[in-house]
Amino acid sequence: MNDKILIKVTDLKKHFKEGSIHALDGVSMEISRGEVIVIIGPSGSGKSTFLRSLNLLEEPTSGEILFEGVNITDPHVNINKHRQKMGMVFQHFNLFPNMTILRNMTIGPQKLLKKSKEEANAKAMELLGRVGLSDRADAYPSQLSGGQKQRIAIVRALCMEPDVMLFDEPTSALDPEMVGEVLDVMKELAREGMTMAVVTHEMGFAREVGSRVVFMDSGKIVEEGTPEQIFDHPQSDRLKSFLAKVL
Repeated sequence: MNDKILIKVTDLKKHFKEGSIHALDGVSMEISRGEVIVIIGPSGSGKSTFLRSLNLLEEPTSGEILFEGVNITDPHVNINKHRQKMGMVFQHFNLFPNMTILRNMTIGPQKLLKKSKEEANAKAMELLGRVGLSDRADAYPSQLSGGQKQRIAIVRALCMEPDVMLFDEPTSALDPEMVGEVLDVMKELAREGMTMAVVTHEMGFAREVGSRVVFMDSGKIVEEGTPEQIFDHPQSDRLKSFLAKVL
């Protein structure tokens, strides 16, 4: 397998309700190192199901996912080992409410990567500084705004030194004025060459940051291309009608 290809998805299907709902209907995709893939589409198009399948939070009905050359859909593979290399950020922040921000960020590296407390704390403080929140290390999640919590969720994932970051509508639960501060962190990551797959409704972000934009509908990839191709020269009627509603 080509070293540059980080994730290779082949004919992925996900059925619900005994096969009556096809959330994913034969999706194939390659994600190369350093690429920012932005997945757009209407609600119920399969975007989040696809993203959550990449680290098997959703178990596909059929199909194959190779991550760094390993078939993680093989039941004999230790998926938790591979998940450590996939950072995941959800709509809701999933921070531990009973732990300080610093402890939220260091528990994973200490337990799973076997880092010393000093090493984990140093890395966490460096990342908190990058997102302008080093003064909140001793605060608890309930003391932070939504935008601050989501920035923490991103840097908490980065503490695990992932090879890819998966974002599932990371700004959709935020107040509009907090969206920008989270997107700024994601733009910075993209500039640094982090491989990212992002499900979002933020078309401005998709246009500005995506190296490739993928439009999904009814569990299939309808169209994909550069941001310019997708937004300025859409080919399918389905994409044209979607863009007419969201732009």
